[in-house]
Amino acid sequence: MRMLLCFAGWVLAGIALPSLAAGPVASDAASLSAQFDAMRGELDHSPFGRPVRLVSQEKDHALQGEVYARLATPFPLVEASLREARQWCEVLTLPFNIRGCGAAGHGDGLALYVAKRKDSGPEETYRIDFRFSAPELAPGSMRVLLEGDIGPLGTHDYRISLEAVPAAAGGTLLHFSYSYAYGWTSQIAMQAYLATAGANKVGFSTVDGALVGGMRGVLERNTMRYYLAIEAYLDSLRAPGPEREDARLGAWFDASERYSRQLHEMDRVEYVAMKHRDLRYPQREVSAAGS
Repeated sequence: MRMLLCFAGWVLAGIALPSLAAGPVASDAASLSAQFDAMRGELDHSPFGRPVRLVSQEKDHALQGEVYARLATPFPLVEASLREARQWCEVLTLPFNIRGCGAAGHGDGLALYVAKRKDSGPEETYRIDFRFSAPELAPGSMRVLLEGDIGPLGTHDYRISLEAVPAAAGGTLLHFSYSYAYGWTSQIAMQAYLATAGANKVGFSTVDGALVGGMRGVLERNTMRYYLAIEAYLDSLRAPGPEREDARLGAWFDASERYSRQLHEMDRVEYVAMKHRDLRYPQREVSAAGS
């Protein structure tokens, strides 16, 4: 039973991403730009070595995380490259624990396949279905939403949100947020994971001079993994079409290794081989939004 709970906790530790976003949503480009102006100093002196700010909090049976980032990528390219569900599949399959993704042909849903164990193959997964939408906002701004009702092991109310606007000096201001709720079963499983395989893992924030651990540490690791996936995907678009898959994989792995204390899970050869196998495994068709 303890081993089963540990495996279950590993699954939950790996899916803290897809449950994104219940943070405040900017209504237009001006309000999001104002938020970035207010945190200019924090971005300019970010401990991540890049203009990125990570915010997290743990509430009663819920986790929430947000990333604010200034990207060099021009806004028109960001908008064109993150507007469709199939494009998000290319982003979300970069982290090691996501073993597959399928997008609905009409673009209003996608399914993620999360590994049951670290060493499991792409056929041994939990499926999480998301409704996908890209609401129309004012010109010069974009927003994407992914919402899922039910996940494995008692998790629920998954929400992913991304907003972006042009930066005044070029590039893009990007706000990425997430949240999900969990019940008694998932709490027990996560506690077992944190007492065993996840005991020495930490996040990025400090409390009383020490890096946070526990469920907040899990949240922060996944927040950074998925921000780096967005960045790696956008950077890979500069490569010729046939080379983009390997460019994405290499960029994500190299970026995550910059924060190896928090994010290291395997070496490059193992990661790339695993991802090549995953990306060629046939996924079930997603025939309707969230179904």
